[in-house]
Amino acid sequence: MTTVLRQTRLAAITRLAIALLAVAVLAVACGGGDDAKTTTTKKRATTTTAGPIAPLTGLAGPGADRPALIVKIDNAPKGRPQAGINAADIVIEELVEGGITRLAVIFHSSDADPVGPVRSARSTDIAIASSLNRPLFAYSGANAVFLELVHAAPLVDVGVGVQKDSYRREPGRPSLYNLFTTTAQLFARAAEGGGPPPPMFAYRAAGEKVAAGAEASTGVAMEYRDKVRTAVEWTWHAESKTWRRVQNGTPHVDAAGEQVAPQNVVVQFVDYRDTGFVDQSGTAVPEAELIGEGEAWVFTAGKVVRGRWSKPDATTPTAFVDAAGEPVKLTPGRTWIELPKPGTARTL
Repeated sequence: MTTVLRQTRLAAITRLAIALLAVAVLAVACGGGDDAKTTTTKKRATTTTAGPIAPLTGLAGPGADRPALIVKIDNAPKGRPQAGINAADIVIEELVEGGITRLAVIFHSSDADPVGPVRSARSTDIAIASSLNRPLFAYSGANAVFLELVHAAPLVDVGVGVQKDSYRREPGRPSLYNLFTTTAQLFARAAEGGGPPPPMFAYRAAGEKVAAGAEASTGVAMEYRDKVRTAVEWTWHAESKTWRRVQNGTPHVDAAGEQVAPQNVVVQFVDYRDTGFVDQSGTAVPEAELIGEGEAWVFTAGKVVRGRWSKPDATTPTAFVDAAGEPVKLTPGRTWIELPKPGTARTL
């Protein structure tokens, strides 16, 4: 019996020692001392892993299996300031009638509320949308011929004509420039779209230098000219490592007062053809010829890479190469693509 009692007491002492040790460990991990907090924080940091790379920015993030979303946004004086443009992965500026430009604003890795003013589709948009793996396409309408092109294109129509409840009229904005939406409302139709978009650019790894042959640059200026003139200037801002945009002599800011300042600006020189249509003022409606090849200037990290662009068909993403024929690698982040006519831009 004495032996059994000793064994019982020894087991109890062992259990008590284990329990006290566990309490001590828990106190160190959760205690209020600075050392404990620092240790815990470091442990969290080392176990955090980066998410997948967003195909339209080259940035690590939470990732998204949803398709891309293109929203047509006005860039006429009455349409500014626009909402949502600084949340987009890619913005493409295209010439529409009379020297006015319009924006194809592409969302994928981020959201925005509100977004607008939403305006009508153009035939130029078809080649843009067709390479994005059935994106959602938001717009305010189109003429009958352009509308047929939209319906036949590999995209999901989420325009106001089929998704009226996702749009609203913004008080205080003039007519034609007051139609707004949100990305959340439009992405609700994502199940009807395709998969994530393919990468549109190559990106540099951390510490990787810009391509050999790149020249230091303070920026670029260009004009979209017809009856009126849209003058665009991008200037390198070394502190933020972005290109700041000015339009017609005024800093281009969004509705929140933030200046447009992406990490990259791609100037893709294209020809425009007459579609045979005119707008309400009788001005010819042009279409950018995006299938083919031509000159391109890529502005990234305070430098310009002069090269070429090529696009063999509507569904293949546009390729940008340097003078040696190698893909131009951009800074991970947001990108604006300009589509001016040849001979209408100059470096600063």
